[in-house]
Amino acid sequence: MAEKFANARWVKEGFLDNRIVGSVVGQITFAGLETVDVYLVGDFVGEIAGKVIGFRNPQFLDDPRAGESLYDFSIPQLGKVSLMSFDPHPLLEPHPYFEWFSVDQQHYRIELQPDEAWLMSDGERNAVEGQAQRIRQELAPLLP
Repeated sequence: MAEKFANARWVKEGFLDNRIVGSVVGQITFAGLETVDVYLVGDFVGEIAGKVIGFRNPQFLDDPRAGESLYDFSIPQLGKVSLMSFDPHPLLEPHPYFEWFSVDQQHYRIELQPDEAWLMSDGERNAVEGQAQRIRQELAPLLP
């Protein structure tokens, strides 16, 4: 079963960068965990392929139980993209959908409302560029 982070209420905000083919890097802020670096092997699909996206969840709940429930969530988060898209299924309304498997085969999924994720502007991309480069450099050697 996928960890859905309390139906995404424990997901505050973040960015994911797929400008380098075959890798998605970024940061996600979770309740109880703060900001977590992410390095996933794979790519976005559809209109976000090769892009940098930002997201913010207005339904975020800084729940003290989150840390207890996510005690085994690896930090940093390394793994493989399953599906990351703004339009994940032809029978569903388009919406941000981020799904991955960690290196220890834990299954994670974040689903947001359409207006809660966006393609980053030039200024926003520039603001996260240093973090994206640092994550690539530090975490790439840790991938299996």
